[in-house]
Amino acid sequence: MEKFDEATQKELATFLEREQAMAKMQSSIHQLTGVCWKKCVTGTPGKYFSRSEESCLANCVDRFLDSSLFLVKQIEQKRLEGGV
Repeated sequence: MEKFDEATQKELATFLEREQAMAKMQSSIHQLTGVCWKKCVTGTPGKYFSRSEESCLANCVDRFLDSSLFLVKQIEQKRLEGGV
């Protein structure tokens, strides 16, 4: 990146940060899908999920998102306090 001017370097760095954030999000979604699928889908899926599977999947996703949000808030708080 040393061959590029400062503005181009900043633009490339911003692009890379966005791409890395998207990759992390996709990884989290993949993990969420795997965990919730194994936990909730009990048989061979048909055209529709059963009521219990649908409810389980919704609850699983909600808990995963709640946990992720909690962790992000805790990490941000530690970072602001100078701990991380």
